[in-house]
Amino acid sequence: MGGLDKDTPTPTEIKLHQKSHLLEVAFADGSRFELPYELLRVYSPSAEVRGHGPGQETLQVGKKDVEIAHVEPVGMYAIQPHFSDGHNTGIYSWDYLYWLGAERDRLWQEYLERMQAAGASREAADNPAAPKQGGCGSGGCGHH
Repeated sequence: MGGLDKDTPTPTEIKLHQKSHLLEVAFADGSRFELPYELLRVYSPSAEVRGHGPGQETLQVGKKDVEIAHVEPVGMYAIQPHFSDGHNTGIYSWDYLYWLGAERDRLWQEYLERMQAAGASREAADNPAAPKQGGCGSGGCGHH
């Protein structure tokens, strides 16, 4: 989903709601989605989160209170959020944002199930081994 599908509507409005930790995005087809910052962070399209191929995904823990400091446009096809935990390498295309919005409930449930299966927590304080900043492990991934 890195590029733009010609059938995906373009956003007409993007707003950050800092108190409720929601990114609101309205699309030209009338769709409007509210995406929690935590969902955006744990489903970041970056190599750090998604890995470099199937099965290489990294479960993001302790992201319940993550914030988005600001968002930068990327050309005419995407945005790049800057998260409070230092993560800023995810580029969210209009396709990807639309997909996240359309699949929000299912994705959220899958995230909660993966957290439970891993014995991990959404709370940062409950995950002392969790890195405080983004990274691809000790070997690095070259995408920082």
